[in-house]
Amino acid sequence: MLESFSITFGELNFFSIIPMVIAIVGAILIIGLDLYIQKANKQLYAMLAIVFLVLDLGYVVLFGGYGRAFFDLVLIDGISMLGQIIILVGAILFLPLTLSYNKFHEFQYPEYYALFLLMCVGFQFMVSSDHLIVIFLGLETASLSLYTLIAMHNRKNSLEAAIKYFTMGALSAACFAFGSMLLYAASGYLDLENIKNALDYSSYQPSYLILAAVVFFIAAIGFKVSLVPFHTWMPDVYEGSNSFLAGFISVVPKIAALVVAIRIFSIFQDLIWVYNIFYLLVIVTMTLPNLVALVQKDVKRMLAYSSISHAGFVFSAILISSFQSFSALFMYWILFLFANLGIFAMLWITRTKEQKWDKHYDHPYEKFSGLIKLCPFMAVIMALFMLSLAGIPPFSLFWGKAYLMSAAINNGYLFLAVVMALNSAIAAYYYLKLIVYMFFKEPLVENGAIYLQNVTLPLKIVVGIAVACVCFSSLFVDDILYSVYYFLESSVI
Repeated sequence: MLESFSITFGELNFFSIIPMVIAIVGAILIIGLDLYIQKANKQLYAMLAIVFLVLDLGYVVLFGGYGRAFFDLVLIDGISMLGQIIILVGAILFLPLTLSYNKFHEFQYPEYYALFLLMCVGFQFMVSSDHLIVIFLGLETASLSLYTLIAMHNRKNSLEAAIKYFTMGALSAACFAFGSMLLYAASGYLDLENIKNALDYSSYQPSYLILAAVVFFIAAIGFKVSLVPFHTWMPDVYEGSNSFLAGFISVVPKIAALVVAIRIFSIFQDLIWVYNIFYLLVIVTMTLPNLVALVQKDVKRMLAYSSISHAGFVFSAILISSFQSFSALFMYWILFLFANLGIFAMLWITRTKEQKWDKHYDHPYEKFSGLIKLCPFMAVIMALFMLSLAGIPPFSLFWGKAYLMSAAINNGYLFLAVVMALNSAIAAYYYLKLIVYMFFKEPLVENGAIYLQNVTLPLKIVVGIAVACVCFSSLFVDDILYSVYYFLESSVI
């Protein structure tokens, strides 16, 4: 006779997913309010989305605890907490950019903000599980929302970018699902801890199932992190997206994918052929986009290729696979968040509905010619962000690059550290190119007010936060590193 049983909230550890529930409730509330308050100012929905994201972050930081939940489908550890904090801080800082002076088409729809919240929920689930099915569901939830947000920009190249992203994303999802199926066939499990315990690496020749699974996972995660040769979608998606969303894409989805990469590839770190593939991927991803960025005519496309190179930098931490390298990865990405936030916010401020400088690009280099004479303060701020992204001391990203190179040298990766240094030197050229245009070229327009058409108080606040973090990072970089250490010590890697 079968005995009845009951499951309590305590046994499920329901409180572990309350942050995601907060964001889901926010998305439903925004849609519901629009049904009843149809003439409400659309900025209300942006503010509501920010409020729910702040509540989400507050719960993660103040009330979150470690442990497993929902029959071990959810894993809340230090890496999960770090990932969620970066995702939510990035979302909270980027979302006020929608409160611009020019009322762009997509920001008039409450669905835009509901989808934005659901996208964040997907990323949170991605970093909060070591079960392949839950990771896949989080990945698809976030991706489907992001495709729609890009298409809502309602321009010809936006629809093209969304279709390209959707097509490549569907291929990536298929690779992830197929890789999961192969690992299940090889081990009989779908959670990474049991998969690691079940697989036997002692044999001389690796299983063909494991080999194929690794290849599919490299393709799936390589697309999300934009590793070469899976990066081809990124410049077109940047160009087709508004600057707010392009900046967000460059930071938040990648940290979620990096956390997944840490969890999955830690299983295979003892396999020499996986190590060799990663080494090649990291070097090519750092170098090739840097060379392509040198010849770009549009600042946003240049930033797209530079962010691919940055992804190669931080992916080297997974290759090194040590406590110091993982610490460097998270510190690097936190500092990268504020530098990218600042430069994309400045591009968004200078965005006009009319393309006055180029029929194809929104932000050609010529647009910023002589900016120091037209808007000196704006030129100086943009130069600060460029110097930070180039890794020039004492600005923020210098500390991330220095610590990551230190991790490489301390773990015996001297050649990798040399490649990092050389690529930093190459990158300095195209970052300084914009500074040359701003400070040493003659302006092409007479009225500098055209660069300020989109500026509002929320955008000024966001830029101010980014400038403070970029310029004074040396004062709190030790605190960031200490916090990262604290979280990583309680992680399941």
